Parts: sequence; C-alpha cells; structure tokens
Amino acid sequence: MKILITGASGLVGSALIESLFKLGHTIRPLRRHRNKTWGRLWDTASLDADADQSPFDVVINLAGENVANKRWNARQKELILRSRVDSTWELVDYISQPGRRPKLLICASATGYYGNCGDAIVDERSPSGSGFLAEVCRQWEETAAKAEQAGIRVVFLRFGMVLSPRGGALFKMLPAFKAGVGGVIGSGNQYIGWISINDLADIVGFVMENEGLQGAFNTVSPIPVTNRVFVKTLGEVLGRPTIMPAPAFLVRLLFGEMADEMVLSSCRVVPTRLLEAGYRFKEQDLRQVLASCTHSR
Repeated sequence: MKILITGASGLVGSALIESLFKLGHTIRPLRRHRNKTWGRLWDTASLDADADQSPFDVVINLAGENVANKRWNARQKELILRSRVDSTWELVDYISQPGRRPKLLICASATGYYGNCGDAIVDERSPSGSGFLAEVCRQWEETAAKAEQAGIRVVFLRFGMVLSPRGGALFKMLPAFKAGVGGVIGSGNQYIGWISINDLADIVGFVMENEGLQGAFNTVSPIPVTNRVFVKTLGEVLGRPTIMPAPAFLVRLLFGEMADEMVLSSCRVVPTRLLEAGYRFKEQDLRQVLASCTHSR
C-alpha cells in the first residue's frame, strides 16, 4: 500500500515505518513547514509535487506535542491541544478533497480519553472521562472523524504506555531504577494500560488489512497492571531494589497538574474490540517485554 504518515520521527512513527517498510509498503512522511507557523502546518506542497499523484491508500496521523516534555501551564496545555486538533483538521481537509481520498485514516489517541477510572474496568463502550487529557482526546477524535463525511474509513487507536527498547516513558524511569532509588508512586494501586511496540505495529497492520474495522480501539495489552506490580517487575528485571516510594504529595509538587492526570491516575483499560475482531496479542507477559526492552539497548 501507499501510506502517508505524520509524526514519523517519533517513537511510534519510526517503529511503524520500519515495520511497514519490511512488509513492502511505500511510506511517505508528511513534514511540517519549516517556519512552524499556525497558519499552515503541513508541507502539502511537497505532496502535490510528487511524480506519483495517485491517492494514498492509508494515512496515519501521529503528530502532536509530547504531553510529558514540560510541566503544564496554560500555554503548554494550549500547545498540546492545538498541536493535535489544528494539525488533524488541516490534514483531514487536505485528504478529503476529490482525487486525494485514502481508503483509511488511522488517528492516534490515548487511554487518557477515559480519565481517572480507579479500579473499574473500561473498554471502548465506556464514556469519556473528565480532565484535560480526556478533553484533548475527545477533540482529537472528533476532528479526525470529520473524514468520514468524505467516505473515508476512520480508526482511532487509543494508546496506553508504549514499551519500546528505543525510548519512551520507560526510559525516563530507568536511571532512577538502575540507581536503586525507584519505587511505588503514590498508593501504587493505580492501573496502567501498556502495549509493546511490536504488538502496536502489528495492530496497525491488522487494522489496515481488515476493512470492516472502524471507530475506536484500545491499543493496550489485555492484562493491565497496577503501578505496584509494574515497579516490582521492572526492579526484578533490572536486579535492583524498589524500596524508595514517591508519595503523592511529592509527585504533585514535582509535576503539578500533570501528576493527577498522568502519574497518579488509574485506567484499568482492556482491548475488547481488538479481541472481538480476532487480533491475538503476541507479547502479553510484562516481565518478558520489560526484559526485552531493557536488555536490548
């Protein structure tokens, strides 16, 4: 297939390019304008200049400001929101034009859509939650869904924590854990939905191949774990103690609003629709995935 991808240089984007290229697909990254103005985000002129003007079969939209790069304030939150909604709106407007319409638009989203759910099990039938990240996900998905008006199949992949040997949230944790000062965060009872980068890439291929699939899919392992289990397992994999807890008040002091939305929030999310569609996860054992990620660097 001929595939257009935004956010190609990120953790997920780079892994997808490698995976899809190995399957024989043609990949075209869509770059931002160098001046990075909000008036026009994407360098679509470069697409119009391509010798091959046939429509893309699939468009994969991963672009957006990293939600954990900086402490949140009003400006940073606006950047996180606008970097997703405005860029997606411009992309959808471009690909909805006659002669440019792909068969499928895959748009990233996140399990933050559900907000803080405590111990309750949530799946794609669960309502959206409250909070900033839930609002970002709602607006992001609503904007991408406008492509359906042009007859384009739209799929939202709600990512959990992506575990990869090449970076991401896991590798922000590693220095502390390798130094033996890692530990449970807050109560440790908050649930984490996680996904191996290999399963994530396979899920994208699965969605591309199964033309009847549309709408939201939780892109997480079927076995969510608590922070306490995650921490204990990571410590065992690294052969390091995990006896230095981070109390909730300290986490809030360090991270502000981000603490309650990302670090202390609980989302016991399961991938019901993927399982019902017949996808079979290849990497469900957290210990094996963490060992693979940490020992392959």
